[in-house]
Amino acid sequence: MPIAWMEPSSSALGKTKEFIKHGRERIGQTIKASGSRLCSYAERVAILMDRSRTSDSTTQPPTPADNINLGPSANPNAKPTDFDFLKVIGKGSFGKVLLAKRKCDGTFYAVKVLHKKTILKKKEQNHIMAERNVLLKNVKHPFLVGLHYSFQTSEKLYFVLDYVNGGELFFHLQRERCFREPRARFYAAEVASAIGYLHSLNIIYRDLKPENILLDCQGHVVLTDFGLCKEGMEEEETTSTFCGTPEYLAPEVLKKQPYDRTVDWWCLGAVLYEMLFGLPPFYSRDVSQMYDNILHKQLQIQGSKTVAACDILHGLLHKDQKRRLGAKTDFLEIKNHVFFSPINWDDLYHKRITPPFNPNVAGPADLRHFDPEFTQEAISASITHTPDLAASSSSASDAFLGFSYAPTEEDF
Repeated sequence: MPIAWMEPSSSALGKTKEFIKHGRERIGQTIKASGSRLCSYAERVAILMDRSRTSDSTTQPPTPADNINLGPSANPNAKPTDFDFLKVIGKGSFGKVLLAKRKCDGTFYAVKVLHKKTILKKKEQNHIMAERNVLLKNVKHPFLVGLHYSFQTSEKLYFVLDYVNGGELFFHLQRERCFREPRARFYAAEVASAIGYLHSLNIIYRDLKPENILLDCQGHVVLTDFGLCKEGMEEEETTSTFCGTPEYLAPEVLKKQPYDRTVDWWCLGAVLYEMLFGLPPFYSRDVSQMYDNILHKQLQIQGSKTVAACDILHGLLHKDQKRRLGAKTDFLEIKNHVFFSPINWDDLYHKRITPPFNPNVAGPADLRHFDPEFTQEAISASITHTPDLAASSSSASDAFLGFSYAPTEEDF
């Protein structure tokens, strides 16, 4: 059923405009870039806002003295000089992602290198802790990026992650403008499986967007970037942190109301809509107009889409989180929707379904699906050397106690 739209009263409209103005001002003051670059579809050239994450306005951020203690600070089994760093393959607010080859066995990894000073300056220790903790829990799911180990130097943090080189979903959308329904369904199903698994661990993701969805060399989805995840979210529990990426913010987040796991299903609906139509569902060049669209505008579906596709989009993008698809039985509702009836979920999980698109990469060194903006960038020498950890300032080293992680010695 289409979402009914009612003309707001003058008083309600005034409050909405005041809220949007306040929200826009706050975002301008506290926005933290998510690592996405300014990219465009043909319609978006030079007009897309920076896809970004916003901070929690309801919780006091930690001061530099409020350190995150995760246990012992050193991982004696790993250091930067263990790797040959070959290419820059991504960039974020706090550092870069590099293609690296471990010298001892020639294994390729994606190594995420973060600058401690930048993290401390922006008071982002909590997000780094959340990302590390969630990565440690994600080793058992086929559509979530895996953490092999992590270590630190006096200046930097290193995540050693699965390397996948099929490209960002956003990269392929940018090139192809939109996907046919079977292809969009396949990606949405694998993403939904990953989100459902996170929910089973009482984790909500909160930053689902095409930039955070990678494809592996066969064309399967790999969800990455867990910096905005919220742990400890039991069924029907809510949180109120204002965070996410503007185009994909759910109405309840914009209203600064308590929200639950269904915020991830809204984001899935927004990503599915973008895969089918080429733009997010309520997109506008003007930020305040886009927020007003998210809060009040009826979902518009144009073109010859199947009844099942229209129905699931209306269900996932329902403005009332209590009536949204997934509100009752979470992932079970999603997988049982008629839109996914062609999907055998057991085959999907075990990767027995052939992906609709093969990236056709020749090997780990094939970087055709990475943006040349990154791969042509020189690698800083500071990333590759191993300074003395004891030489670090006490504030920088103490703030990341226990960041390092090593599963077993034989892994090295």
